[in-house]
Amino acid sequence: MNTLAESQTESAARLDAAHAWHPFTQMSEHLAHPRLFIERGEGCWLYDTDGNRYLDSNASIWTNVHGHNDPELNAALIEQVNKIAHSTTLGLAHPTGAALSEKLVSIAPDNLSRVFYSDNGSNAVEIALKLSFQYWQLTGKPEKTGVIALTSAYHGDTFGTMSVGDSGGFHSRFAPWCFPVERIPTPVSDEAAGVIHSEDMSASLKRLDEILDEKASTTACLIMEPWVQGSAGLRLQPRGFLREVADRCRRAGVHLILDEVFVGFGRVGPMLICREEGVEPDFLCLAKGLTAGYLPLAATLTTEAVFEAFLGRFEEYKAFYHGHTFTGNPLGAVVALKSIEKLEARMADGRHAETLAAFEAAVKQYGADSELYPVVRQRGMLAALELPEHPIEQRTGLKVALEARKHGLICRALGDTLLVVPPLVISPEEIDFLFKQLTRATQIVLNDSASA
Repeated sequence: MNTLAESQTESAARLDAAHAWHPFTQMSEHLAHPRLFIERGEGCWLYDTDGNRYLDSNASIWTNVHGHNDPELNAALIEQVNKIAHSTTLGLAHPTGAALSEKLVSIAPDNLSRVFYSDNGSNAVEIALKLSFQYWQLTGKPEKTGVIALTSAYHGDTFGTMSVGDSGGFHSRFAPWCFPVERIPTPVSDEAAGVIHSEDMSASLKRLDEILDEKASTTACLIMEPWVQGSAGLRLQPRGFLREVADRCRRAGVHLILDEVFVGFGRVGPMLICREEGVEPDFLCLAKGLTAGYLPLAATLTTEAVFEAFLGRFEEYKAFYHGHTFTGNPLGAVVALKSIEKLEARMADGRHAETLAAFEAAVKQYGADSELYPVVRQRGMLAALELPEHPIEQRTGLKVALEARKHGLICRALGDTLLVVPPLVISPEEIDFLFKQLTRATQIVLNDSASA
């Protein structure tokens, strides 16, 4: 280590301890452990202020698509920032925002023709909920105020998204301020390395039918994360469940909101799940991989019918009074355009499919076929490896994540479930490194626990 790097790390540690408050983090734990300060990135690797290198198996919270410091994405940003960094879309427009809107509509299901921008997944969902509620008011059905959601759902941390979520400890403290929601049980599919064992989804659909039979006339919308519930520990749904839900919503006249914030843009294989399944939602929420992990940008897509319901004279107050200062930011828009272009090329020439196959094989080799993890779930470029059960106060998952850093790997645990969600461009050699080092860290922690 050189003196400059040591000084930078020590300075950052002092400032972090004195002033920072990190999200989803018990700060007493954070301050008790050595803190890691990331200074730069290159490809799938992150470098700390001491020059140490770590494989990013977390894709910077599930956002990174093409790796860090991608030359083409960087060039697109530089070209745009030399023109303008931000111009409001409140009553104005800019070319990159218009171009991205056209691109998103082109990759989405055919019924989606309008794009409303925001800056994160929670807001994308909040917007979809508010648009649905206001649509029914504007079309003479103000009684349609109800919402149906799934158990174990997570859609964000604003009050509307907390209401439709079912994330226990995350949101239970705020329950008195949330609106009521009808819930259907989420069916679960165990999928590891291409082997699918689907539990019966009939109980979920039966409950949905009961709710719709009784309350369709007063229900505005149903919201769900298709295929995978990310923050629930990568809970996988049986294939075909989305289609069954979509068909029921359409027949009942209930809006379908799909939250593809996590699963969109190649994370589980296709560009968008709804397009892959042939499902036409009324609202589609996108974020995370939209800008390849570069900038905060989100989008809520909807139909022309919804858009037209909001048209009228100013004094009728039909307009959608919702927005954010950086809505449709040109830098976010230009990097999103370039990222989608690059991802389409990877899908077209087979590179994406090859990476998916290599990842699936590694999950099978190091996870499903090993005795280290009692439960393994995998779909596309994501995997959940559940550690043997330990008392919560032992913090086994956190210990594995901290140990992994010593072996050149950054990973994140959700409780005692290790989540592996790397950049989509990770190489076979890097995949092998990832799982070897994660296995090594897990073995060390479990051996220490057994001998304690």
